[in-house]
Amino acid sequence: VQLVESGGGLAQAGGSLRLSCVFRGHTFNAYWMGWFRQAPGKEREFVEAVAWSVGRRRYAESTKGRFTIARDSAKRTMYLQMDSLKPEDTAVYYCAAKYGSSWSENMDYWGKGTLVTVSS
Repeated sequence: VQLVESGGGLAQAGGSLRLSCVFRGHTFNAYWMGWFRQAPGKEREFVEAVAWSVGRRRYAESTKGRFTIARDSAKRTMYLQMDSLKPEDTAVYYCAAKYGSSWSENMDYWGKGTLVTVSS
């Protein structure tokens, strides 16, 4: 399984970016798909996840209402639309997938990450 992120870069505070995660080498049917991030000098933290088959979503309070997950099954791609960006959103963003129905942050597969930098 390969998860490949892209779309990171530099944005200004208040701006938007859209990250992409392509699922390669495996069926696009993980129960949970989500995004995590790791800021410089900090531990990795959960951002948002979706269980598409049952319509369940989980959010971090810090990004709720500003970030949204979407997917394009035909392209085997998951997106993270990030709006109203803040300097504290600066981090490496990772997509991840989990094949069990019970939620936990111990995901089964991870991408290598894409860097997002938000300037003030």
